Amino acid sequence: MMNKFKKGVFVLIIGFFALFSFRLIYGYLATSENSFIDNVQNSIDNTFEFSRKNYASEKFKVERKADNQSYSVDQKYEKVASLHTKTVTFEQDEKKLREIIEQFKALIQFEQNYGLKGSRRLNLAIGVAPELFDNLVEEIKKIGTISSLHINKSDKTNEYKDLNAKRVSLEKARDSLITLKGKGGAVNELINLEDRILAIETEIQAMGVKLGEYDQENEFCTVKFGLEEKLSNTKDISFMHRVKVALEWTIKYYLLLLAICFVGSSVVLVSISLLEKLNLFPMLVNNLKKQE
Repeated sequence: MMNKFKKGVFVLIIGFFALFSFRLIYGYLATSENSFIDNVQNSIDNTFEFSRKNYASEKFKVERKADNQSYSVDQKYEKVASLHTKTVTFEQDEKKLREIIEQFKALIQFEQNYGLKGSRRLNLAIGVAPELFDNLVEEIKKIGTISSLHINKSDKTNEYKDLNAKRVSLEKARDSLITLKGKGGAVNELINLEDRILAIETEIQAMGVKLGEYDQENEFCTVKFGLEEKLSNTKDISFMHRVKVALEWTIKYYLLLLAICFVGSSVVLVSISLLEKLNLFPMLVNNLKKQE
């Protein structure tokens, strides 16, 4: 009898520690999974909309092998760095960020703040002189913990040339219509001609605005920076805290499991006892044998 009791207690202890180990391991796996999900979500949400385009230019020489002649090329390009940073010292890092922007004489062209304390987010679009772009990015990378960084450079030379060509074409069309208007004609024709000239003037002005973005005095590169507040890091969870959580969970659910087993076995025993008292148990066994 004592041996059976010892074996029963041993089985219960083994079951308890098996469930405890399962919960402890699950805590680590669940943390890793949540971190992975956060990283995936960040990679989706890191970027934000910024409609303004900043362009810069770069002059360099190209040698032509055919006649050993060199010629200069004026390249127009767009360069954008997208950074996302997590920090537990949000206010200090925001202050540091603005000091860096002022130090590099950059412009904040877009600003977005949202979230309550503990989960705040700051998005900034910064315009910086092309020659200071790399240094600014390096300084900003020191803020918080970088979770993503993308730098893209796109050539816009052909687009710039196309805009110039379209403007020249529109100006020629406008001058031709003005000349035609000077020759007179019917009132309706002159009104239609004037409307057409006004429409072309509007197109020329819009084209001028787009070309103005390429002017050397407006040359900037873009830094899109997201600063996200995180109060705690899952990596900072101590082993003792994990043990405490796992132990509490194991005691709760192990006792629940034992209670379910006890109730279930009690129901089975009571049912068998009733069947025996009513002399139904032998009949049930015989019916089962006949079915076999």
